[in-house]
Amino acid sequence: MSGRVLVVDDNEAIRRLIRVNLELEGFEVVTAADGAECLEVVRRVKPDVVTLDVMMPRLDGLRTAAQLRAQQQTARLPIAIVSACTPADLDRGESVGVDGYLGKPFDPEDLVALVRRLMAKREGEGFAYGFGDGR
Repeated sequence: MSGRVLVVDDNEAIRRLIRVNLELEGFEVVTAADGAECLEVVRRVKPDVVTLDVMMPRLDGLRTAAQLRAQQQTARLPIAIVSACTPADLDRGESVGVDGYLGKPFDPEDLVALVRRLMAKREGEGFAYGFGDGR
């Protein structure tokens, strides 16, 4: 299974760690440093799955997830929170429709399993972007 994953985290070392682990499993990885950049990048790269940290400058992960869910083009895009989450973060994530969670620190195998599960969900639902280009 392959696909494109957009990894959003303000910590460059974490972005690199996630990128390496996913690329070793055959995924194409694109990164963004915060939620505002994510919203810009998602239209350009059309990822199959997005992973979001919660605590980020400009636009945090939960508000980013809510904005992705609010846009028709990305409303069904699989989203995972990869963060040191509090119970309140988990509740907020559930309320905006996040599809999965992985706590930091994480086992790379768990990361890959989560992305594969969300990739399968995406394929099973026949998700397509509404940007008018057929994808």
